[in-house]
Amino acid sequence: MKNKLALLLTLLFALPSCKFYSFTGVSINAKNISIQEFYNNTDLGPANLGITLTNQLKNYFQQNSSLSVIKEEGELQMEGIITDFKVSQVAPTASQNPNQISSAALSRLTIVVKVTYTNTLDETMSFKDKSFSFFKDFPNEQNLSDVQDDLTKQIFDQIILDIFNASVANW
Repeated sequence: MKNKLALLLTLLFALPSCKFYSFTGVSINAKNISIQEFYNNTDLGPANLGITLTNQLKNYFQQNSSLSVIKEEGELQMEGIITDFKVSQVAPTASQNPNQISSAALSRLTIVVKVTYTNTLDETMSFKDKSFSFFKDFPNEQNLSDVQDDLTKQIFDQIILDIFNASVANW
């Protein structure tokens, strides 16, 4: 009997607090967010890079928060620029021939995004021109054009998570 009473009391106190808890750790007072199209300001990036990031970002907010994505003047507002899309050589390998130039075993695709986030309900949560970047390595034998779409998606997934955490998750 005491065990049942203890369990009942525990449930009575625990259930009302559940409405304040979010499994994503996000506690948002806003009802909507407007995300302007991200501008692609890179030399090497594909032309659709900005649209791709914008659409993935909107989808992420819709799927992982209770926010409605609207066109303009949201209670939360986001805009940004893709500032860098570069490939660099990493993991050099030694050449057996001293007259031959050493090559790299891996290439690295890096994408950098600058974001301005405005929280009209709490200005202290806003930030301007905050940089987010991530990279993915791929074997040097592979051509960038063959792996670019997959790598870009993986990089954007991480950048979007970082943007989400910095803006609404307050991490």
